[in-house]
Parts: sequence; structure tokens; C-alpha cells
Amino acid sequence: MSESDSFIDEVTEEVRRDRLYATFRKYGWIGAVAVLAIVGGAAWTEWQKSRAQAEAVAFGDAVMSAMATDDPAARLAALDGVSAEGAFGDTDGRVAVLGLLAADEALKAGDKDEAKARLAEIVAMPTLDPAYHDMAQLKWLAVAGDGVDAGERDRILADLAIPGRPYRVLALEQQALVLASGGKTDEAIVALKALLQDADVPAGLRRRATQLIVALGGTPDAA
Repeated sequence: MSESDSFIDEVTEEVRRDRLYATFRKYGWIGAVAVLAIVGGAAWTEWQKSRAQAEAVAFGDAVMSAMATDDPAARLAALDGVSAEGAFGDTDGRVAVLGLLAADEALKAGDKDEAKARLAEIVAMPTLDPAYHDMAQLKWLAVAGDGVDAGERDRILADLAIPGRPYRVLALEQQALVLASGGKTDEAIVALKALLQDADVPAGLRRRATQLIVALGGTPDAA
């Protein structure tokens, strides 16, 4: 390579370097802002997680404190004093937990109407997670018992038994029990046998279904 070629290459390299520096000076702030945004976003996310965890711990401690007494009526009153509000976490879920616990304490205190009212409030929450909603709905049906219109009961159970619902198998069990209590023994046995074929049925429910089939005069082995 001649000296002139070498000189040209050096000049070209310098020009490239100057252009690169100029570009960095002009647009480098964008990269800096992007880095700050990433770091700041990660810090904000971690802070939110920390706050949500702190709120959950505080809520749990408050609930445990409310449940510390031996008197159901006192526990119910104490639960009513626990706040479910919070800037982070699942506020609706905390409201539902308090409502479910309050309903149980109302039942223990002998106030069936209060228990039904507490459960109905949970069911009526529009944005509640299905796990809480369906649990409250099943408990409400159990507490209401014969006080529920048969058509309304069947409609609710059919809705809860839709595939994908969190307590579908429990709703199917209740449907079978309704059939059995209504004297529809054969239909109840068929429903229970179908339930036994469901892979999602836990061991406890499987035992109950088997025992009920035998009690109704059926043969579980034929399921």
C-alpha cells in the first residue's frame, strides 16, 4: 500500500470516528433515557411487589388477630373491623376472604340469615375472581337449603358445573344429591358414576360419591 493510500485510509477512519462521535452527541441521550427507563421500571416493579407483599402480610396478621377469640360473635365483630383496602394486591379477594370467614362465624353464632347475607354480598361482586365467587355461591346454596327455589337452584348448579369453573366437580356432586333427595335414584346413580369417571375428582369426593352410590343401591364397580 502506498503512503498516499495509507493517508487516505487514516483520513477516512478519522472522518468515520468524528461522525460517530457527532451522532452519539446528538442521539446518545436516547440510549441514556432508555437505560434509565429500564432500570427505573424494574425498581418500580420491585417496589410494587414489596408493597403488595407487605399489605398481604398485614392483612393476614389482622385476620389472625380477629380470629384469636373463642366467641364466634366476637370473631365476627372483629372481622368487620379488618380493612381490606390497599393500594396494591387483590382488594376484591381480601373482601371476599373476610366475607367468607364472616359467614362461617355467623353460622357458628347461629345467625343463618346473616351468613346468607354475607355470602350474597360476595356473589354480587361484579369483578370478583371466579374462585371466590363460586365458593360463595356454593356456600350460599348450602346455607339456604330448601329455602331456594328449585329452578333457581338448578340454574345456579348448572352454571357452576360448566367445564372450566373452579368448583365444577363439587357442583356436579350437588346436582347428584339433588336428584337423590328428589327420589330420582337411578338418575342420581348415573350422575355419580359419571362423576367418578372425571379425572379432576379429588380422593375425598371420589369416596363420597362411591359411598352414596352404594347407599342408593348401586354398584360403584360398574362406573
